[in-house]
Amino acid sequence: MSSINTNIAALGAYRNLSTTTMNLNKSIEKLSSGFRINHSSDDAAGSAIANELRSDGRSLSAAQRNAQQAGAVLNIVDGAVNTVSTILDRMKELAATAASSNSGSTARTNLDAEFQQLVLEVDRIAGTTKYQGTTLTNGSGGTLTFLVSSSGQYSTNDTVTFTASAVDIRSTTLFGTTTAQSLTTLALAQTALTNIDTSITNLGTSIGVVGAAQSRIQFASANVASILQNTLAAESTIRDTDMAAEMTNFTKNQVLAQAGTAMLAQANSLPQSILTLLKG
Repeated sequence: MSSINTNIAALGAYRNLSTTTMNLNKSIEKLSSGFRINHSSDDAAGSAIANELRSDGRSLSAAQRNAQQAGAVLNIVDGAVNTVSTILDRMKELAATAASSNSGSTARTNLDAEFQQLVLEVDRIAGTTKYQGTTLTNGSGGTLTFLVSSSGQYSTNDTVTFTASAVDIRSTTLFGTTTAQSLTTLALAQTALTNIDTSITNLGTSIGVVGAAQSRIQFASANVASILQNTLAAESTIRDTDMAAEMTNFTKNQVLAQAGTAMLAQANSLPQSILTLLKG
């Protein structure tokens, strides 16, 4: 071709170089960000799906924290009921000593002094075991609902409940009577011993309620952790870039850009050959 106004070879080389440069810039962006999708135009459908998965992941992360905090709440209750269990063991020991004829009136008075202090401690624990202002061990806690999953639509399948009102470790509830317990006489000590056995049985019911809730929360926490992991993995397969594959594309585009630049220079020099026609 002997035209100097339109250099078809240079235009073609420039077009190919522009495409290669654009692809090279995309590779650089993906390698520097670590994301395969940096703009909706990179993969519109994939971007929409990845955004939904990211939202689910954030919700599941919150649910996982909820499950962990629910476990902490139940641990507070568990600590209280187990402390009271230890106190009842000591109270039974005192009552058993006082309920025997080998203990005199002075001894029973001394035993009763500790016994009454332990009754007060049981009631103190029952009234002061709280979480964020909610008393958990005196039967007034109501039902606590913990969101430990995310199905995309709030439902009871996403929650675990704990009936705090079923846990009542006040002395009157445990002993099953509002009559004050005493070890000051043989008869009263024998009655107190019987009532303590009742209190241990009643406390066992509360321990069962707490233990069952703890077991469920532990499984719920493990399950939400598994779902969260798999959700994040699913998002990663869509949004994240394959660094090895993208590095291969980057190297290819880099070589093409260098070759395209060289060929554009060659194409721009072709019209100079027309000068030979102008030599007289």
